[in-house]
Amino acid sequence: MSNPPNFAQAVDLSSLGKPKAVLNGPTPGVEVTAANLTSQFLPMSKVKPVILFCWSQRSAESVSMLNTMAELEKSYQGSWILGHVDIDAQAQVAQALQTQKIPYAVALIAEQIVPLFEQEYPEAQIRLVLDKVLTLAAEQGVGQAPVEQIEPEEEEAVAALESGDFAKAEAAYKRLLARKPSDSFAKLGLAQTQLLIRTDGLQLDAVINEATMNPSDVTLQLKAADLEIVNGGVEAAFSRLLHVIKESSGEDRNKAKEHLLSLFALVDPSDPRLTAARSALANALF
Repeated sequence: MSNPPNFAQAVDLSSLGKPKAVLNGPTPGVEVTAANLTSQFLPMSKVKPVILFCWSQRSAESVSMLNTMAELEKSYQGSWILGHVDIDAQAQVAQALQTQKIPYAVALIAEQIVPLFEQEYPEAQIRLVLDKVLTLAAEQGVGQAPVEQIEPEEEEAVAALESGDFAKAEAAYKRLLARKPSDSFAKLGLAQTQLLIRTDGLQLDAVINEATMNPSDVTLQLKAADLEIVNGGVEAAFSRLLHVIKESSGEDRNKAKEHLLSLFALVDPSDPRLTAARSALANALF
């Protein structure tokens, strides 16, 4: 593997914090070094997809996400391999992977690097990314495509959604979560269903017009953002709530922030609109 253009550049450590985070047991995955990156991980990537995760003990977000990656590797039952890059101990590897901030992850598929994400995400969204990696790898003859396993409650929820019975779908997802609290797809399905419930029967134009006429009404702005997301207006919804956050304070500001975060969870982590909105939110808050 040839060195990327920025191999000699320093890694940006601005995302690191002083408090130390705690791993759930030994460091998960296989340690990636300058020596085994080419001798071990590249050959493995011809057999199974490899996920290389860059982290630091000084970044609570990256440690938390490494714990999540470890749990996900177990749940995928060996269909991909996790390698961890401690950027403090393996700065050369971090630079070779073009790491600019952490947490950061790339996939290795048949010796080719595929950037995945460079910030913390909920487990449900990471699963979506991992499934895409497995599908892409299988198309190139590496490993197996993910096998979709549907729980009975999920089947009930999907059927209810198709028939327009959102309340029944919500109840089914809640039962599934009561039985499997960590099921990321159930969490995502419940969030999507609750979005549909909040927007059911509302007219986009009417709500947008009302929200435009009453810019200080936070409840209206949240409702308008929901409708924009449902109708594919991702940027419009994000921009609306970012504006509320910038212009409000106290409980209204917190309400808008939490609502925006809930909408973030509904968007593909690789979507550049989500990356831009997350950056804008950080600027608005700090």
